[in-house]
Amino acid sequence: MLSSELLIDAFGRIKEVVHDTVEGLSEGQLAFRPSKDANSIAWLIWHLTRIQDDHIADVAGKEQVWTSAGWANKFKLPFKDDVTGWSHSSSEVAAVQASTKLLLGYHDAVHAATVKYIGTLTERDYERIVDTRWDPPVTLGVRLISVISDDLQHAGQAAYVRGLL
Repeated sequence: MLSSELLIDAFGRIKEVVHDTVEGLSEGQLAFRPSKDANSIAWLIWHLTRIQDDHIADVAGKEQVWTSAGWANKFKLPFKDDVTGWSHSSSEVAAVQASTKLLLGYHDAVHAATVKYIGTLTERDYERIVDTRWDPPVTLGVRLISVISDDLQHAGQAAYVRGLL
C-alpha cells in the first residue's frame, strides 16, 4: 500500500467518526457542554475541520474551503475568517452553534479537498519541508500525520460527549 492510500484511509476513518458522532443530533445536543468550560460536539467538529482545512490548504498552496466555498458565510460565526479555534475561550466555544447539516457539509467538503490533494502526492513529496519554525523542520509527511492525530483526538472527544447525552 502506498503512503497516499494509507493517509486517505486514515482521513476516511476520521470522516466516519465525525458522521457517527454528529448524525441525528439536534442543534441543542450539538451545543451541549458537560461543564461550563468544556467543548461542545459542534465546536470540536468545527475545530477539527478548520484545522484540517487550514493545514491542508497551506501545504497544498490553495485557499481554504472555509472561504473558497463560502462556509464562513454559511456558519455566520463571530470570528475572522482565519480563526480555527486554537486557544478559544469558553465564550468563543459557546459561540459555535451549527446544525448537523452544516457541520457535515463543511467536513465532507474539506475531506474531499484533502483526498484530492493527497491523491496527487508521490512518495518523495512527503519529504518536503513545510515548516521551518521547528527543530527539526516539519516535513509534509509529519504535518499530515499531525493533522490526523489531532483530528482523531477531537473526534474521539466529540464521540465521548455524545455518549454523555
